[in-house]
Amino acid sequence: MRDTDRQGEHGRESARGEEAVEMLLQAREKDLGGFSVRRLLPTAKRTMVGPWIFFDHMGPADFPPGQGITVRPHPHINLATVTYLFEGEILHRDSLGSVQPIVPGDINLMVAGRGIVHSERERPEVTATAHRLHGLQLWLALPEADEEIEPAFHHYPSSDIPMCTVDGVPLRVMMGSAYGVTSPVRTFADTLYVEARLKAGQCLTLPKTSERALYVVSGALRLGRRILPEHSMAVLYPAWSVVVEADTDARIALIGGESVGERFIDWNFVSSRKERIEQARADWRAGLYPLVPGDEEEFIPLPD
Repeated sequence: MRDTDRQGEHGRESARGEEAVEMLLQAREKDLGGFSVRRLLPTAKRTMVGPWIFFDHMGPADFPPGQGITVRPHPHINLATVTYLFEGEILHRDSLGSVQPIVPGDINLMVAGRGIVHSERERPEVTATAHRLHGLQLWLALPEADEEIEPAFHHYPSSDIPMCTVDGVPLRVMMGSAYGVTSPVRTFADTLYVEARLKAGQCLTLPKTSERALYVVSGALRLGRRILPEHSMAVLYPAWSVVVEADTDARIALIGGESVGERFIDWNFVSSRKERIEQARADWRAGLYPLVPGDEEEFIPLPD
């Protein structure tokens, strides 16, 4: 753990005012069958922030014994998924043969590239007792040059994710570089993902990047006279070096990076080309994707 001098990093450009907020997005509840998520991206008002095109906040969801999440095998193309848990465990399987339990603090990066299939379930040892699941799931649109790369799966244990303390605020640099540290998690464009926990009254200067958005996982933040409530996402103007203050104890996630250009999204498919999405839909309908070893019996049908 180390301390970083906020003034030294950002000079005198810091702003505490609500004028730094370009727009405020409110979460929409989405039922995924057995549990719901709060979806922030994409929306009609804002489809992407930097390379990030999808942002779901799962839970916290409490399951009784015998129940849990059962996301059947489904496909992705031209994107990378990022899964991060605060509580609970998810068992990841994919068509590459990867089998990986995800636990709090770890990062799973699944690169779909030209196409991958995966499932998200829970181990019997987990569902045997009452348990809770809480975390974030995000998608990155791959740059056009990388959209059709070979699919891959990368697992980063919690111990590999850098931590630092800035003005007394503990934080983790999940992806990209900020506050003098760099995450080992693979990126394909300039990408930022930082999480922090603030005590009431603490302030934090946010790192600057081309595009960025701040999500309030829990608690409430203050930007000047404006309160950012729990489960809201503030899209910030890039020119400001923003200082946020915790109105209550709060957990936050900052995402951002460079724009990779316009993307189309349809179900689980993301691409810079509409025709590529149509091909992906046809291939899934025709059963041309590989199976997930150990989870071959079920799949999610293509929506109408």
